[in-house]
Amino acid sequence: MKSAVAIECFSKISELKTWRAELAFNCASGAKPVLGLVPTMGALHEGHMSLVKQAQVECQNVIVSVFVNPLQFGPTEDLAKYPRTLQSDIELCRDAGVHAIFHPSDSEMYPAGRVGTTVIVPPAELTERLCGSFRPGHFAGVATVVTKLFSLVQPDVGYFGEKDFQQLAVIKRMVKDLNTAVKVVGVPTVREPDGLALSSRNVYLTAEQRKQAPILFETLRQVQARAKSAKVSILEALEEGRQTLAKLPGVKLQYLEACDLDTLKPVDTADRPFVVLVAAKFGDVRLIDNLPVR
Repeated sequence: MKSAVAIECFSKISELKTWRAELAFNCASGAKPVLGLVPTMGALHEGHMSLVKQAQVECQNVIVSVFVNPLQFGPTEDLAKYPRTLQSDIELCRDAGVHAIFHPSDSEMYPAGRVGTTVIVPPAELTERLCGSFRPGHFAGVATVVTKLFSLVQPDVGYFGEKDFQQLAVIKRMVKDLNTAVKVVGVPTVREPDGLALSSRNVYLTAEQRKQAPILFETLRQVQARAKSAKVSILEALEEGRQTLAKLPGVKLQYLEACDLDTLKPVDTADRPFVVLVAAKFGDVRLIDNLPVR
């Protein structure tokens, strides 16, 4: 962890643009990329900090955005209660040596309102399954806010966690299709000692749910091991995993699937790289996880 440094904090787009212009003028060219962006919705934890650390290694400067994006929440989802911890987020970033934080309001990002703004719609082949089946419109909201952040911040590199694997695939495809001049880097998932993937939503889990939650990663590992052993097919390994999760009281499995790493199309053989993805609700708390098999 780097020692604490002065950190710039912007809530206005005009302030951000001024800082970005000065950065372009003052930074040396030909060395590392000038600016790495870590987009977040705040409530920062060590998972976010792993993205920051990689950005610090690879870029001259690092900016973190903190914005709970209303466009990616459905009408029955947890937008209102999503944890907002801006002051502790700022302190964490300051201690990590982050150069700037951009924390705009909803009206700053969407002056025409949620309904009146232009929306980026990713291809259905990447969004109609998995989380897209349960969160209609979610990935359009993600693609829209990331497009806006790339346009405003003008980073050389954007860093995203592999925990949100479908989101990462959507962003990579969007950047490719729109010829956006930003390199997208996926950073491996950070986990608790018992395997639970770090997530801002973990704070909602009851003590009993927290004890149950590591079963998601355990199931992913079992599917991976069974499929790679060639003793059963991927489809059989997935069905075994579904049956395991279905037996848990208070847990509602949404999906457990094996997909191609790039296209997210279902796979039924382990002869090429794939990713096993899972989503389940522990009471009202929806958790996702995945395990790439490269």
